[in-house]
Amino acid sequence: MSIPCISFLPAKDAEEALERAASLWRIEREYWDIFGVKHTAQPGVVRAILRAMGVPCETQQELDSAVEERLWREWSQPLPPVVFLDEREETSAFPLTMPKRALGSPIEVEFHLENGSILRYEPFVPSLQELEEAELRKCCFVRLRIPLPIRLPLGYHELKGGFTLDGERVAAGTRLIVAPDRAWLPPELARGGRTAGVAVNLYGLRSDRNWGCGDFTDIERLAEWASKDAGADFIALNPLHAIHNRQPFNTSPYLPVCIYYRNPIYLDVERVEDFRSSTEALNLFSTPEVQAETNALRVAPFVEYEKVYALKLRFLCIAYRNFLQNSPPGSPRAEAFRDFCEREGELLERYAIYCALDESIHAANPEVWVWTDWPEGYQDPGSEGTRRFAEEHVESVRFHKYLQWQVELQLARAQQYAREQGLSIGLYHDLALATDRFGSDFWAHRDSYVSGCRVGSPPDDFSPEGQDWAFPPPNSEHQRETGYKQFIESIRRNCCHGGALRIDHVMRFFRLFWIPDGMKAAEGTYVRDYPEDLLRILALESVRNHVLIVGEDLGTVGPQVREELARFGILSYRLLYFEKNKRGELRRPDEYPEQALVSITTHDLPTLAGFWLNRDIEARRRAGLLGDESVYEAQLADRAKEKQLLLNALVDLHLLPDWFPRNISDVPELGGELHNAVVGFLAETPSKLMLLTLEDLTKEVDQQNLPGSTWQYPNWRRKALFTVAELRESPQARDYTAMFRNWLEKTGRAGC
Repeated sequence: MSIPCISFLPAKDAEEALERAASLWRIEREYWDIFGVKHTAQPGVVRAILRAMGVPCETQQELDSAVEERLWREWSQPLPPVVFLDEREETSAFPLTMPKRALGSPIEVEFHLENGSILRYEPFVPSLQELEEAELRKCCFVRLRIPLPIRLPLGYHELKGGFTLDGERVAAGTRLIVAPDRAWLPPELARGGRTAGVAVNLYGLRSDRNWGCGDFTDIERLAEWASKDAGADFIALNPLHAIHNRQPFNTSPYLPVCIYYRNPIYLDVERVEDFRSSTEALNLFSTPEVQAETNALRVAPFVEYEKVYALKLRFLCIAYRNFLQNSPPGSPRAEAFRDFCEREGELLERYAIYCALDESIHAANPEVWVWTDWPEGYQDPGSEGTRRFAEEHVESVRFHKYLQWQVELQLARAQQYAREQGLSIGLYHDLALATDRFGSDFWAHRDSYVSGCRVGSPPDDFSPEGQDWAFPPPNSEHQRETGYKQFIESIRRNCCHGGALRIDHVMRFFRLFWIPDGMKAAEGTYVRDYPEDLLRILALESVRNHVLIVGEDLGTVGPQVREELARFGILSYRLLYFEKNKRGELRRPDEYPEQALVSITTHDLPTLAGFWLNRDIEARRRAGLLGDESVYEAQLADRAKEKQLLLNALVDLHLLPDWFPRNISDVPELGGELHNAVVGFLAETPSKLMLLTLEDLTKEVDQQNLPGSTWQYPNWRRKALFTVAELRESPQARDYTAMFRNWLEKTGRAGC
């Protein structure tokens, strides 16, 4: 049987050369938008993306050379950058490439396992299957299928392979990842059970003890209510990633400074051991001035990020000084901190240096806000200037490591406490898609991102001109060449201290919409990733950490994407507002998929009460985001149709009493009967997870984020209607909670 043979010939013309390059670098020349309109990426767009990737592409000759060089790199290396194996496959194998003239030489293979053991293997060469051949630069190569002699354990291992060529030994090594074929599910859910949780924005939690922003202790108190009163099994949190805490541009948890580390603003300073043991801190905190400041922040209608963070940093600095004075080297706490820093390694080192630099440079020049405006010597994490700064400001760097240590301790305790209270899943974390191009990640790990392009989305109902999200796309080629080191860390660290992880914009694993700098959003096109690789890593980290995975698959999602997610056991993310059948009607509960999370809304969409009152449309109008009055009128008309569809569905399902009005004009607001019916609608779906936001439980009318706005709307600053204590004590809040619990018990979702 003949096998495929690859060779290289110059392209016939410039268009063919560009097409070949686009295919090799996974750039889609065509795509369909949500309106069914076909878009073709113009040559200038493709060239701009290639250029950003570092591919010479100005002439046909450059494109031909780039294509040939890529093929040569692929075939002249014995092993690919990373090898994936399925733990359940009885006949796992990996590819090994060699010059054809070396085909008769012995092949030696070594598996260096995570546990330190080494397995050696010499396959019988005559029995090996030839997969394909290539002829490049007058050299003939053959790719062989090397079967494994045994099944290897799950994990990240090292594979080494070699052969003899012209009397010399040729050896190569690569990362070997043995992964499961599905993500983890709690046994109860795997057996067909269903459960529910409550989503909260941690920054907006109110209590009579926090400092104006929700903190980790508030999570513990909330866990008591969620389990004992509401019958829930998890608390879903906004991304806790580190941000700059600067209003109004740097408060979004979905545009973090760093996706690996968390925001110290969520620390309960009063529970930090070094605060409690510091006479200086306790005396200062008890002064009337500080008590008045803390109380003012606590009762403020919105979260005052800069003031809260400045107050907490003031006392955390005192706590750190106390730690240094009372935890000498060799003491238990000093050793615990040292161990934490060693475990975190370079990732924490670079993050802490970035924070110290940002703090120092901005203090010296308040007009400098971003690292691209820093002195040139500090813009490179590996520069001599950066190294000297870290040596001269060692305690400032260590302070930011200390903050992350305290975050780690308190978040771990919050998850443990939630589980102890009966929340079987505990905390449900959220991994943002973006990273701020002016943040730590881009400064510290620039090779992991592509400069010269931004991520966005093509035209849709909400943005006819497309969206420009203004952050850099990942460098998938670099990630693969380095064995997905950074990607693995992003998943692993966000799985920590939780039982579930939501992947924001999970379509990123398949493709992202790239917009070259200097071009409009609608001119961009999609660039594909390596979904099989990424999903296998996600499944591995899920199984190892016992964390279930939810993929936010809203928007333009092809059926093949959802099929792949389902194959890997990743739950879909379905919203009441968007789930419609081919007739344009809302899907019935029994039409929802089982392998999914169902909810009413997200942070970017109106709350249920706000939806009914058109609050989001009015907010966009006040913010000047709608253009002329005709757009406003059209959106009101569309909303009336959507509300009538919802009312019709609830009536048809007999979730509303017979006397309830059948026309939305007779239902001016979200009353108790309608509220109860919508919650019941979600609870009755077969989907494994149901998620109700705290705003929808308590019928709040304003959403957390108004897309497209910054200073025009208090994005990411709204506080909860009730304090954590009031959720258990207020008669109104108790009624809402009882209604929710009643549905969970009625549908078998309570306390899975």
